[in-house]
Amino acid sequence: MGDARRRAAAPGGGRRAGRAVLGSRPAHSVRLAAPPGSGPRTSPAEATVPWLRVAAAYAWRLILVGIAVYGVFFVLGSFQLIAVALFLALVITSVLRPVTDWLARLLPRPLCVAVALVGSVLLMMGLLALVGNAVAGEWDRLLGDFRGGVHRIEEWLRRPPFRLGPGRLNALQDQVTRYVSAHRSALLSSAVSEFGRVVELVTGVVLALFASVFFLHSGERLWTWARDQLLPSGAREPWDRAGRAAWRTFAGYTRGIIIVAATNAVLVGVALLVLRVPLALPLTLLEFFAAFVPLVGSPVALGVATIVALAGRGPLTALAVLVLIVVIGQLEGHVLHPLVLSWAVRLHPLVVAVSVIAGSIVAGVIGAVVAVPLVSVVWSVLCALRAVPP
Repeated sequence: MGDARRRAAAPGGGRRAGRAVLGSRPAHSVRLAAPPGSGPRTSPAEATVPWLRVAAAYAWRLILVGIAVYGVFFVLGSFQLIAVALFLALVITSVLRPVTDWLARLLPRPLCVAVALVGSVLLMMGLLALVGNAVAGEWDRLLGDFRGGVHRIEEWLRRPPFRLGPGRLNALQDQVTRYVSAHRSALLSSAVSEFGRVVELVTGVVLALFASVFFLHSGERLWTWARDQLLPSGAREPWDRAGRAAWRTFAGYTRGIIIVAATNAVLVGVALLVLRVPLALPLTLLEFFAAFVPLVGSPVALGVATIVALAGRGPLTALAVLVLIVVIGQLEGHVLHPLVLSWAVRLHPLVVAVSVIAGSIVAGVIGAVVAVPLVSVVWSVLCALRAVPP
């Protein structure tokens, strides 16, 4: 009787789970079919092809990002003078900040800023004065060399494969003279507008120097104030990390490109002096400033040097300058940029080329100069804000 009660109290009325009892009916699992239309409905977006749905999601986000970027560039274009002046102030600060910090060990900070700025301004004025004296001292000889160079170019064009006769060359000169006479008023108005641009340039340089004084003296305090006063507490830490990464990249790029430009200028200056090309010192200075436009500026400056060499020294010297273009380009692309800029700018050469061309299309020469550091800063900020995997 006790065993019977225990079997009756067991789950399943004494039957073991998973074993059929003789004489019992087999269990059946019955599934009721849901009536059509009673299940969860799929939206048209979910019924779309998956890759098309993902592409559409990315597309409208990219459109919003493009609108935001266009708005930023539109605002910067409206205040182009201020934007360029602040950019130039950041360049000056990145170059003079190490000198100012080193002098601050010995002198008060305001005096260090004054010494660094005044010394750099005097250095630039000295270079310009040296170039002006070199041009003025060789002006008469240069005129004679250029007249002889133009005559040699005309003789070269008369020979094969060009075979341009004297009448054709005289016709080209007459066309140039008639064009200048017909468009004298337009050329005069463009000269007046260029004078206005010179005034804007001087204003921008003064504003850049004024801003760089405060950046050098108390740039850290300015950044801390802007971070604490303009940002909520939860956003201060990532913004601070992004800002410091952006400044490290920008300062590293600026100092690196100055080293690359100075190296190119020294090599070009020595080669032009050895080849006895006229205006060697101004062409060296042109090469220095042109190197701030990566991949494009240096060949353009050396192209100008080739024309000067052709007019002043003849085709063989011009051919030697062309070879110099190839050598300097290979040295800059395969030695200087990887060695000097690799720790600050980690961009593929294709990205650099596209950035320079896009910047020149948007804002001319200024856009070509600003494009690569801007792209580098944006990439460094994205890398700094990227979540670190556990």
